Amino acid sequence: MRLSLSVLLVTLALYCYEANAITCPAFVLELKSFLFLEPASYKTLIKTLCDPPQEVIQAKMEVKACTDQISSNKKLLIASTLLKTMENCI
Repeated sequence: MRLSLSVLLVTLALYCYEANAITCPAFVLELKSFLFLEPASYKTLIKTLCDPPQEVIQAKMEVKACTDQISSNKKLLIASTLLKTMENCI
């Protein structure tokens, strides 16, 4: 529960700032993929989207291993809350 709350708060802080009122479609794709894709597919996606350094990929995969333990129902609730929040930022 703490991790999902942290993800929600960070997303709200970064993407609902007044100067950045439009949510980047690539971010939405990355967020949904983070919650729902298998680790190997997610790793391929983030390499394709932004080509981050290996340390960043490794850190994201460690966090993903934790979030993969969240039940599917709770992941759906997190995703719908985040997407509704992003809609409100527009």
